[in-house]
Amino acid sequence: MRPLLRRRRTPYGSAVFARFRHPAQIIVWAFAAAIAVGTALLSLPISTASGESAGPLTAGLTATSAVCLTGLLTVDVAAYWSAFGKVVIIALIQVGGLGIMTLATLFALLVSGRLGLRARLLAQAETKVLYGDELRKVILRIVAFSLLSETALATVLSLRLALGHGEPAGRAIPLGVFHAISAFNNAGFALWPDSLTRFVGDPWIVLPVACAVIVGGLGFPVVFELVRSWRRPGTWSVLTRITVGVSAVLLVGGTLLFTVAEWRNPQTLGALPDRYKVVAGFFTAVMPRSGGFSVIDVSAMRQESWLLTDALMFIGGGSAGTAGGIKVTTFGLLAFVIWAELRGEDRVNVGNRRLAGPVQRQALTIALLSVGIVAVGTFILLVMVPHTLDRVLLEVVSAFATVGLSTGITPQLPPAGQVLIIVLMFIGRVGPLTVFSALALRERTRRYELPEERPIVG
Repeated sequence: MRPLLRRRRTPYGSAVFARFRHPAQIIVWAFAAAIAVGTALLSLPISTASGESAGPLTAGLTATSAVCLTGLLTVDVAAYWSAFGKVVIIALIQVGGLGIMTLATLFALLVSGRLGLRARLLAQAETKVLYGDELRKVILRIVAFSLLSETALATVLSLRLALGHGEPAGRAIPLGVFHAISAFNNAGFALWPDSLTRFVGDPWIVLPVACAVIVGGLGFPVVFELVRSWRRPGTWSVLTRITVGVSAVLLVGGTLLFTVAEWRNPQTLGALPDRYKVVAGFFTAVMPRSGGFSVIDVSAMRQESWLLTDALMFIGGGSAGTAGGIKVTTFGLLAFVIWAELRGEDRVNVGNRRLAGPVQRQALTIALLSVGIVAVGTFILLVMVPHTLDRVLLEVVSAFATVGLSTGITPQLPPAGQVLIIVLMFIGRVGPLTVFSALALRERTRRYELPEERPIVG
């Protein structure tokens, strides 16, 4: 008699994700599921301070903003949501910051102690890890580094709020923890209606928050490499070189430009003592990386400052971090491509490394898709609202780049406009390339080459 065939056991991670053909599909659906759960929890009467159920649009926009680490809101977090609602929001921020796939992979490790190939690939897609051999150690380091950083910042903020601002310990500690998680994950959620404007003259609040935003926005691979070899810049990878170099240029340049543009504006820096202006200018230059906090009134900034904010938000922060935008890596790679073309070189080199063709095409694709999404979103919102182009553009870029800076028009948007903001935040967090690849039914490999032709360009 023919023996019965045993059914092979599928590793935990592979069984969970077996129905999906592409890792990008899992990432999209995982973030969508987190938003759905967050919306359901925030819709409960226990989540609001009034005890009444929040509307589906308010709950949905808040949940999306939390998971996507944005900070655009239609209600005051402190006044509208109860203690339970605030816990839900900060939990969604933490989930969005660590990444749905990172948490899922960690859970699989804890439960089964091993991962299937599909689960490893999914975690790599979320954490941007290049090699799956050390995936277990990398994920554990990501979680440990995030929690340690948040704990350190929470300690500093709690002590400062208690000792410097007279907050009782029972209030200073929750405030410190909430804003530490929000800052490190570049979420921009604050429990004060004016964000951090009231602390503009307190470097013990402003600078630690700015540093947390910078570190969280660099990206985990870059941070880990800097920790290992910060004394040996010559050994840095192309990713670290571009991320650190471009980030430094944007921070220094942004600080100078913001400070000069707003120095005499009586509604922003002009009203501050000179010793506070540079610190406020630095903080204002850091936040478009995806931080979303503010120490000056964004709606009162000059138009040139809004344009600079749009540019910095669109570029964003580092890859595989908590920042949004097209990423400084994409921006830096395109700058090297342009420089090589201007010099007439047929290869694009960064230091002692040559950039592969697929990497260049991916950077170009992400940049052009992002430009198209921002342009379409701005056009649609302009049709809906009576606001000027500069205000609408800042709101759209802020949503797509998951920043959260606003001129104050989001609460005034009609329901259709708020839905558009939700869609932009979701696409911006997951990534244009991930979204569109997830929607593809199948991948095609061309088995032949067509004749080459060189059309006139320009």
